[in-house]
Amino acid sequence: MSAIDTNRIHGGAGSFGIGSKIWAAVTAWNDARVTKNALSRLSDRELDDIGLCRGDIERIARAR
Repeated sequence: MSAIDTNRIHGGAGSFGIGSKIWAAVTAWNDARVTKNALSRLSDRELDDIGLCRGDIERIARAR
């Protein structure tokens, strides 16, 4: 069995400045990378159990 822990808190309307925008972009990229890697490690059977196929991984990883 696999589990994905997604408990990162993203900055909202209170975030200002170019630094926070860059940090948010890096954080979003890393979250997508971690999600893609976790889903890629699952077998085709495990992906099917959660209603996904290999072709869905990139779309799911980029979804926000």
